[in-house]
Amino acid sequence: MNLLLQTTQHNLQGQIAVTGSKSETNRLLLLKALFPNITLANTSNSDDSEVMQKALIGHDEIIDIHHAGTAMRFLTAYFAVNEGREVVMTGSSRMQERPIKILVEALEQLGVEISYEKEEGYPPIRIKGKKVTASKVTLAANVSSQYISALLLVAPKLENGLELTLEGEITSVPYIKMTLALLNDLDIQTSFEGNVIKVYPKTEVASKEMVVESDWSSASYFFSLVALADTASITLSSYKENSLQGDSELVSLYEKLGVKTTFQNNQMTLVKQENFKFENVNFELNNTPDIAQTIVVTCLGLGIGCHLTGLHTLKIKETDRLEALRVELTKLGAAISVTNDSLTLAASENIKHNVKIATYNDHRMAMAFAPLALKVPIVIEDAGVVSKSYPDFWNDLKALDFEIVETL
Repeated sequence: MNLLLQTTQHNLQGQIAVTGSKSETNRLLLLKALFPNITLANTSNSDDSEVMQKALIGHDEIIDIHHAGTAMRFLTAYFAVNEGREVVMTGSSRMQERPIKILVEALEQLGVEISYEKEEGYPPIRIKGKKVTASKVTLAANVSSQYISALLLVAPKLENGLELTLEGEITSVPYIKMTLALLNDLDIQTSFEGNVIKVYPKTEVASKEMVVESDWSSASYFFSLVALADTASITLSSYKENSLQGDSELVSLYEKLGVKTTFQNNQMTLVKQENFKFENVNFELNNTPDIAQTIVVTCLGLGIGCHLTGLHTLKIKETDRLEALRVELTKLGAAISVTNDSLTLAASENIKHNVKIATYNDHRMAMAFAPLALKVPIVIEDAGVVSKSYPDFWNDLKALDFEIVETL
């Protein structure tokens, strides 16, 4: 499904209820599998969370998680410590190109048995679940935080807990802290001092309802819309000012792009600042790489340049996001260069009309480019890919008076 997006509406007003955080939901789904007496509310309706839920409650030997990278990492750790269960974890062709070796080797330090069905270091993998008594693991710190969170989430059920030593500079610290905070909410004892994280064993937790905050990554597209509109006031729910999610850094980042954010009654309102003086921006996104696509597209629409760093994990996402951005932004007339961990966009006043944006099976490519429809008509190819994290996205844009038409 290809969608043509355009609008004559430059005064954006509306209220949007955004689905629960995929990051929080998937962590809590795994914790619920370990501790069945907890209940969950406001969970994400994303494809990734549905895949995760299905795998956790099912009894299949072959588990296909499609494009869901978080599910691949979290479930690898879950099944590895699920004594007596043998499964094969597989996924889409792109998933079979995304590395898993670092996590596998970490689990092997705990005595777990995992083998590769095809190419070493990549899914599909065969996991033979074992009782784990070892408790110490060393892991490179500059890898995806999902590897680290996968280990931390299963740690309470290990007989002797877990002591995880991270070597080097740690990537995406907010996501690690989110995982630890969710454990703490269940009265599971943890510590994070220097480069050593400890999770203490816990056989049972008290019954408790865990309410998932709405997804900040999904909110990023509304920050972009407000920045690009002439005038705008959009209220989003349900959000906390002191969020666990790393992408809540959007508030301070987009303040430099003309967006003021206020919080009241678990809602946040985004307002376009009047007479804002836009300047080129330089952002370090080591802790928030998932919002890089949104930011660079916003800057293109505003006619300003940007230099974004800390992006090394983007090369192993649903696609090589840095290369995908370079190709698609160039189509629009942008002057952009990328390295293995950075992106530089030159300021430009001109954006080409009716360009078809390829999405590379990547939900964030589709949603990050959509706000440009405030500036020029734009076509999003394979637009249904948004269901991976935000199935209601196109309907929510229509609620803001965007004209969205299926096209060839």
